[in-house]
Amino acid sequence: MEKTANPRQGEKSTLDRDIERFRQRLATLKTFLMGNQPNTSLEEFDLATEELILEVLGRSSVMVEAYEYAQFGEAGGLVNLTEEAPEGANLDHDRQNLRQRQRVLESCVADLEARRAEAGSGTRVKKTAGPKVADYMGKTIRSISLDATLREAGTLLHKWKIGSLLVESEGEYVGSITETELSREVIATGVNPSTTTVKTCMREPILTIESSSTIVEVVNLMKEKATRHVAVTESGKVVGVISVSDVLRYYSGVV
Repeated sequence: MEKTANPRQGEKSTLDRDIERFRQRLATLKTFLMGNQPNTSLEEFDLATEELILEVLGRSSVMVEAYEYAQFGEAGGLVNLTEEAPEGANLDHDRQNLRQRQRVLESCVADLEARRAEAGSGTRVKKTAGPKVADYMGKTIRSISLDATLREAGTLLHKWKIGSLLVESEGEYVGSITETELSREVIATGVNPSTTTVKTCMREPILTIESSSTIVEVVNLMKEKATRHVAVTESGKVVGVISVSDVLRYYSGVV
């Protein structure tokens, strides 16, 4: 009597092989991180890794763009080294880029392991692509009234050493204002910060992302919307804020 092949078992075997291929990529990357030179250049390593991600996860996977981001550093080019970067910063920058590559590859492995768990159990398991926004967001919400002045907003930003404030009106968050927008409004248009209100230059509506979203997804959102701060929600309620600095903690391997 012939045995019928189990498609799930075949899928699991394929996933086992793909996971091992990514782990081999991670092992080679570790050699770069240790300052040693493996039997390949970084350019060749990147090319082979990109091809692997495309082959295994597909062109539509967020990991394709995430790895491209990692090659340029700082979570997809959201932040650049300043011209006044201290001596030796380039070395740190290169090492950060390597760590960012490592994070993306680890996320690929996490995604494939979730698929393997689903194939092995026969039940649907929610796929993951690494740590979530909830793991890195700031849980303290700093806000300002819609009718407050730009000077008051600037004072709070300086006091709390943050780059943005949520704007509140009648108990709801209706927008946000950033240090960049504040400076642009005051300097470029010459308005009086003591009499001009926040609502004149705030960003609306409020830009949000669910706490269950992945770090890669918030990076994509920041890049798409050209922002460095996103409010985090759970079931429609704002529960925190995630910034580029929070994203960089993940991509730089700092918990």
